[in-house]
Amino acid sequence: MKIPLAYNLRNLIVRKTTTLMTAAGISLAVAVLVSSLALIEGLRATFANTGNPLQILVLRKGGNSELGSSVTRESFALLRTMSGIARGSSNEPMVSLEMTQVINLPSVDEPKGMNVTLRGLLPTGIAMRNVHLATGRWFQTGQREIVVGKSIAQRYPDAQFGHRLHFGRGDWQIVGIMDGGQSTVNSEIWGDLNQVSSDYNREDNLSSILVRASDAAAVPSLIKVIDDDRQLNLSGIQEPAYYASQTSSGVPLAFLGILVAIIMAIGSSFAAMNTMYAAVSRRSREIGTLRVLGFSRGSILTSFLIEALLLSIAGGILGCLITLPLNGVTTGVGNFFTFSEIAFHFRVGLSNMTVGVVFAAIVGVLGGVFPARSAAKKEILGALHEV
Repeated sequence: MKIPLAYNLRNLIVRKTTTLMTAAGISLAVAVLVSSLALIEGLRATFANTGNPLQILVLRKGGNSELGSSVTRESFALLRTMSGIARGSSNEPMVSLEMTQVINLPSVDEPKGMNVTLRGLLPTGIAMRNVHLATGRWFQTGQREIVVGKSIAQRYPDAQFGHRLHFGRGDWQIVGIMDGGQSTVNSEIWGDLNQVSSDYNREDNLSSILVRASDAAAVPSLIKVIDDDRQLNLSGIQEPAYYASQTSSGVPLAFLGILVAIIMAIGSSFAAMNTMYAAVSRRSREIGTLRVLGFSRGSILTSFLIEALLLSIAGGILGCLITLPLNGVTTGVGNFFTFSEIAFHFRVGLSNMTVGVVFAAIVGVLGGVFPARSAAKKEILGALHEV
């Protein structure tokens, strides 16, 4: 014979102050966990939306990032002649020679300045990316003009349309704001390759070459040709794979958040345990009465476990509700590959919240199993005589 669920719900309501306090402790642990998962999910989505599976990023052999890579104009000229490369509207090979540089700008969160990625590229490089202008126009070749990403304009007060930024050898006019959707493009500043490389004395010491294959079948063969060419001394990686590897930028923050959540969960588990032990102590006569009425030890153990589970799940749901306002909020994190800030949106999805509720349920079971066992082991006469 099973004890009705209404019995457990009634007891939780009667002990509402203790119930709320315990559920609040569990909810905070769940909120920290779900926030950490939302951070990683937001970063993953940002990097996933950046790469094109038909495009290959070419770096110096052994290099794992554009910032630490070095390619020459001679290599660029040789790559343009390879077969399997897509052609643009003007029948030109879709190959873009590019240079990345880190500059420092004061941000909303850090007035002393944060690192931002400056990218010098060719007009072909713009056409190869899924990006459009939200405001203004594109920079003109040979001019000290730049276009800033949408997130840069939002997070850096000096990087507004029509303003000037000082870096390199002088001032640069902001002539446009670009929108790359939910991609890393929004966290970059773009300018003319020749003008940017000249400002930093890097006319023949560029960072990378972006290549678009004619079709999916040509991608692996192009990568192999590039990797095997000893004269080039370069290596290719599919663009989505390159950006996917950068998701690790948020791992330390997520690890810290998960660690804090686990520590809080241990505390919440003890709180749930104390709550349930107190419930067992106060309800000794009830337990004895239930035994007299024919309920088995197993039914009582299961009943108290269900009660702890209901308590923890309520805390888990509350924790998920606490994190919902974070969904879509823009923040930034340092990228260990580029040493600059990447802006992204927190993504509090159903999967993250499910993990949070399951996490809360585990906390409840761990906190409720010993009190439930204690309740089940009570002898009938002893329980009835307890005050």
